[in-house]
Amino acid sequence: MEVLLACLVIVMGAFVQTAIGFGLAVIAAPILYFIDPYYVPAPITVCALVLSVLNVYSYRGQVSFRGLGNAIIGRIPGSLLGGAMLLWIDKNWLALWIGLSVLGAVGVSLTSLRWQPTPGRMMFAGFMSGFMGTSSSIGGPPMALLWQHQEVNLIRANLAAFFTISCLMSLAVLTPLGQFGSRQMLLALPLLPATGLGFYLARHSMRRVPHQKLRIASLSLCSVAGMAAVLSFWF
Repeated sequence: MEVLLACLVIVMGAFVQTAIGFGLAVIAAPILYFIDPYYVPAPITVCALVLSVLNVYSYRGQVSFRGLGNAIIGRIPGSLLGGAMLLWIDKNWLALWIGLSVLGAVGVSLTSLRWQPTPGRMMFAGFMSGFMGTSSSIGGPPMALLWQHQEVNLIRANLAAFFTISCLMSLAVLTPLGQFGSRQMLLALPLLPATGLGFYLARHSMRRVPHQKLRIASLSLCSVAGMAAVLSFWF
């Protein structure tokens, strides 16, 4: 039953990320953490890696790795710092951190600020994405903040390209820390078909579901999940 619930959550998260560019971990992390803390961060990161590869292939004509170079450079120290955080934080504080990360992601998505993706901002966003992504699996919001007002397919393509590299970085950091091993891989395996299903459903229905309605629905779900994670720390 728990595995089926986890798969359903991943389907929803993969659907949203394929449709708007990010959101898998934002939706999945706080819910899956309640099911089993070992789902966070490595198994979700594995799902995000697979989904990112699928999206990179789908939007390969619009990917520009050159524009993402500074973000990738900034991502390296951020990933190391995020891994170090996992060495001393306990599960209750991690739940709080996940909840705050999700609520921060919602805040980022609601902002009307128009920050251009300059090299310096891209590097800082990459650093924050590495820190948040490695520690909680939620690495999308910092990059989405810079890209959210770009053309939709450009967002999907370049965020997917960045997430492909960043997920590999996070898993490379998590492995020697004992956070990505056989237990986490066994948890991730049933979620991979669910990831593919979410991708498939999104690709075949994105034109039928208004982008704004999907965005509002996903942000509402994220807000509830984020608040639940924060409240679990106090109660």
